Amino acid sequence: MSPLRITTYTTVSALGHGVAAMREALHAQRSGLTPCTFEPRLDTYAGMAEGLETIVLPAELMAFDCRNNRLAQAALMQDDFVEAVASARMRYGADRLGVILGTSTSGIHQTELAYARRDPETGVLPEDYNFVETHNLYATTDFVRHYLRLTGPASMVSTACSSAAKAFASAWRFMATGLCDAVIVGGVDSLTMNTLFGFSSLELVSSTPCRPCAPDRSGISIGEAAGFCLLEWPDRAPDYTGLALLGYGESSDAYHMSTPQPEGEGAALAMERALQCAHVKPEAIDYINMHGTASVVNDSMEDKAITRVLGTKTPCSATKGFTGHTLGTSGITEAVICWLAMVDGFIPGTVNTGIVDPDFSSQILLRNKEAALQTTMSNSFGFGGSNCSLIFGRIE
Repeated sequence: MSPLRITTYTTVSALGHGVAAMREALHAQRSGLTPCTFEPRLDTYAGMAEGLETIVLPAELMAFDCRNNRLAQAALMQDDFVEAVASARMRYGADRLGVILGTSTSGIHQTELAYARRDPETGVLPEDYNFVETHNLYATTDFVRHYLRLTGPASMVSTACSSAAKAFASAWRFMATGLCDAVIVGGVDSLTMNTLFGFSSLELVSSTPCRPCAPDRSGISIGEAAGFCLLEWPDRAPDYTGLALLGYGESSDAYHMSTPQPEGEGAALAMERALQCAHVKPEAIDYINMHGTASVVNDSMEDKAITRVLGTKTPCSATKGFTGHTLGTSGITEAVICWLAMVDGFIPGTVNTGIVDPDFSSQILLRNKEAALQTTMSNSFGFGGSNCSLIFGRIE
């Protein structure tokens, strides 16, 4: 199948609202991680998006009001994204634009807040609690398609930390089978007590800013983010960024619920399948954005997988030190990082990390480096061994 062109894209994370804010932070090597102030507080650093408390949803969509959907709207409001989608809607029709997003927990925070307000005697949830438009896994996809006035095929992918990456793969198949002419792809994941304290109970959360690939790495820093892009066929995309989705690869370890296969077999298979799908040879990859969570086992297995598939010379970096681990949104957040790297001609470094683990063999960069990038790979690996690799390219 022909590469799918990336017409426009937008993002919100701890680095700020919009693509320009992310670009500035990446070039300055400025991390967005700060001491976590999300209540109830946990002794950790987090990548928190600013201003979500003041965002007001449109009156007709107030039933969707929750932190996750506010975060979605914050991203939709950036980078003229709504206007670009409106143009596509005019070209194709509202029923021919799909919406496929990724998330790990959707609006579960709204349920957490509702449980805190249960009737102390009966345990009944408050009357204003609305599961369907907030916590329901599909809620944010439904909110986005309403916000953009679309009626085409829509779905939400929830495969832990590979969710938004797998949304790209689903979009590819939706378009290949003719279900739609263009797809809004992305992801939204906001901070919750469930994720913060859940990962802490697994002893995976660091009390300091995460240090991917460092010998003394001690766990992840959780972040929140939202991001979207518009994928179109090459011959029907009038406003073109010069970027394209060349291919994807997926695999499933089924090794353990929360621990990856230590030799990286499933991760390697996802990368190999992405190369096959994109018709790209390993030596053509100019940069790899690692999953790089800063957990001991995850970083180790990814280093082994990269070395196995692409050798030891391909430049790599792990960028979760900038944004935190945005969980189900990692796929779109780090795709945007790849796109900015390709457009601006640089490889972002691995911030917070002083030295690379001496046991690693892949070419991990700690500082920004100028480089002409034609083809990049982005890895996203989730709980249960749900793996996805994406390959992007510049096409004039």
